[in-house]
Amino acid sequence: MLVIVGPTAAGKTKLATAVAQALSGEIISADSMQIYRGMDIGSAKPTAEERRAVVHHLIDFADPALDFSVAEYQGRARAAIRDIARRGALPILVGGTGLYVNAVLYDMDFSAPPRGRDFRERLLREAAEEDAARLHARLCAVNPEAAARIHPNNVKRVVRALEISESAGALRPFSASFLAPWREIRPLIVRLTRERAELYARIEQRVDAFFSAGLIHEVKTLAARGLSESHIAMKGIGYKEILGYLRGEYDLARAVELVKQNSRRYAKRQNTWFKRYEDARVINLSAYADETDACADISEAWRRFCADNARTRARKEGL
Repeated sequence: MLVIVGPTAAGKTKLATAVAQALSGEIISADSMQIYRGMDIGSAKPTAEERRAVVHHLIDFADPALDFSVAEYQGRARAAIRDIARRGALPILVGGTGLYVNAVLYDMDFSAPPRGRDFRERLLREAAEEDAARLHARLCAVNPEAAARIHPNNVKRVVRALEISESAGALRPFSASFLAPWREIRPLIVRLTRERAELYARIEQRVDAFFSAGLIHEVKTLAARGLSESHIAMKGIGYKEILGYLRGEYDLARAVELVKQNSRRYAKRQNTWFKRYEDARVINLSAYADETDACADISEAWRRFCADNARTRARKEGL
C-alpha cells in the first residue's frame, strides 16, 4: 500500500490524484473532516474533476450531526483497502489526520486502554492530585482535535482520549516494540513537506479561497440544520471560527485571521506527528517546479519499493 501524508495545504490531494492515475490506484481519504456530508468547502474535499479521474473512498458518507469514531474509521478504511487490493488496484491512503493514518497502519485496539488499569489510574491520580486542566492541556498537545470537543472538567473523557492517543503513539515515540504494524499490508510512506514560508503562504491563499467559494454560507446552512459547536464536526478549523463570527463574537476580518492562524498551528502539529514515520520517503514539494516531477519521483519510488519486496520474497522462498 502507498501512503501519502503531509500538512494542510501542502498539495496532497492534487498530487495523490496524479499518482493514482499513474499507478492505477484508488484513494482512501484519511481526513477527519472530509468524511462529513455538506462540509465541502472548509474540508477542502477533492474537486468533482479529481473524483471523476480517480475513485475516492471515505469521503462524503457521514452525517455531521452524528459522532464518528476512530474505531469506525479504522474498520471502514481497512475494508476499503482489502476491496481495492482484491480488485487488483493499488490502495493509496492519503490525508493529514495522524490518528486516522495510525489507525490503518498499526494494530490499534480502540476497545480497551493500551496499558491496562495502571495507565488509567495514574492519569486519574494526576487529575486529582494536580489539576484537571493540566491533564486537558496534555491532551491539547497530543490530540488537539479531541481536546477541542471535551470540556477540561470532564476528566473521564479526557482520560479516555489520552488512552486512545497513547495507543496511537502520540504520547511516546514510535518503535517496533510499541506499535505493531498491521500485517496485512506493507506500506511505502511518502511524507510531503514544503518550506515554511511557502506553506504558510499557501494556507493564506487557501483560506481566502474558502471564503470566496462560500464558506460562510456553508456554515450558515449547517447551523440552520441545528448543528453547533457541540457537534464534533463543527469543531473543525474553518467551522468553529465562523460560528463565532455568526454569534457576533468578532468581525469577519478577525474570523478570517483566526482560520489562518489555527490552520498554521495545525500544519505545525501535523508536521511534528508525521516526522515520527522514520522510514518515510520525504518529498519536499518546494524543490519541484510542478507536481509532474514529484509524481514521477513517487511513482519511481513505488516501483523500487515493489522490486525490493519481490527480491526479499524470492530470497525467503529460496531458503
